[in-house]
Amino acid sequence: MKIYFAGSIRGGRQDKELYSQIIKILSGRGVVLTEHVGDYNISDRGEDEPEDALIYKRDMEWLEKADVVVAEVSIPSIGVGYEIGKAENLNKPIICLYRSGSGKRLSAMISGNQNLETRVYNTIEEAEEIINKFLSNL
Repeated sequence: MKIYFAGSIRGGRQDKELYSQIIKILSGRGVVLTEHVGDYNISDRGEDEPEDALIYKRDMEWLEKADVVVAEVSIPSIGVGYEIGKAENLNKPIICLYRSGSGKRLSAMISGNQNLETRVYNTIEEAEEIINKFLSNL
């Protein structure tokens, strides 16, 4: 299974440790095409290389190849929202994980979208249980 993981980069990197943990969970279930999202060396300025146009092209190719999309949506991110919308148009199964203790309110464009599976969690253990159940039901 090819998994596209979406998490905030330029919108804020305060959850990079959490992203890394989620990517580790996902790696046990398939190939994570976007492992770099959990990279500690990437700041909120994004990747140093390649140029933005190449990042867009690469990520859209990965999204098209993916069997499923797992998005962590606790940190608002224009890019993550865009990826979710694109994945929806590609008819990909999508789960959005929202950490209730994030201090951020979940976008109505996510919580109100009946085409997305959105799940609230508090701990990485809860996230793992949600992810495993979602992937097992595909």
